[in-house]
Amino acid sequence: MKTGNQSVKTDFILLGFFQYGPMDTVLFAVIAIQFSVALMGNIILILLIQLDTRLHTPMYFLLSQLSFIDMMYISTTVPKMATNFLSNSKTITFFGCEIQAFVFLVLGGTEALLLGVMSYDRYVAICHPLRYPVLMSKKICWFMITCAWTGCSINSLIHTLYAFQLPFCGARLINHFFCEVPSMLPLVCQDTSQYEHTILLSGLIILLLPFMAILASYACVLTVVFQMSSGKGQTKAVSTCSSHLTVASLFYVTTLSTYTRPHSLHSPEEDKIVAVFYTIVTPLLNPFIYSLRNKEVIRALRKVCVQKI
Repeated sequence: MKTGNQSVKTDFILLGFFQYGPMDTVLFAVIAIQFSVALMGNIILILLIQLDTRLHTPMYFLLSQLSFIDMMYISTTVPKMATNFLSNSKTITFFGCEIQAFVFLVLGGTEALLLGVMSYDRYVAICHPLRYPVLMSKKICWFMITCAWTGCSINSLIHTLYAFQLPFCGARLINHFFCEVPSMLPLVCQDTSQYEHTILLSGLIILLLPFMAILASYACVLTVVFQMSSGKGQTKAVSTCSSHLTVASLFYVTTLSTYTRPHSLHSPEEDKIVAVFYTIVTPLLNPFIYSLRNKEVIRALRKVCVQKI
């Protein structure tokens, strides 16, 4: 223990959505249903891609990576949040909080970079189809995925180790439903403005750059599509791109809102609502957006169902 009101490695308390919870049971049911649907949707998509050899392409390899990340992403925060709805004790150990923050940062950052890689894949497939086998070979796909995982793991490790060695004061009440670095800064006893600059820099590199790449990629794709004579093809492309961009924008805008603002401008209640979108809503929507609008995935699902029947 340190002197005064500073302490080291004691439990934190997650206040959750409401400090006094008449709606806790209802919220638990809603969150549990969303969690189950998101988990099953991503698991089914991964299995379909593994079982159907026609889906063994770079696009579906990246999509399986996205489903795996979403499955782990939602499992990092939601189970603890859901149990806290029905529990009198909302504590989380210092080490448990540290692990949750680390894993969350790794998965969130990797998903941000992966969505950028997926948009690049579509850009190459549509704008440079003859060079697609070379530019998106299996070796290059694995290289990009490895770089994303490695880079985000290092970034997450640095932020987690630094943030959790800061001196925390008094009662360790985290006004959030999971351990997230920005939500913990108000508990620190010293000036964190310099550290917030590093969070801003990380957010701009890991979140803003891929988002700009996605916008540029889809702009090029739509330009090529509109030069085609097929009106049906144009309509399908616009519909597909708009759905992908909507979900991607939801993820990037909400995460940028959390990780590129100083904690003095944060509102705990607003942060919790914003966090729901990138912790629950996007992992829930991704498997449906990328599969229900895809005839090859639907065909693979029907094939597997017929075989089982």
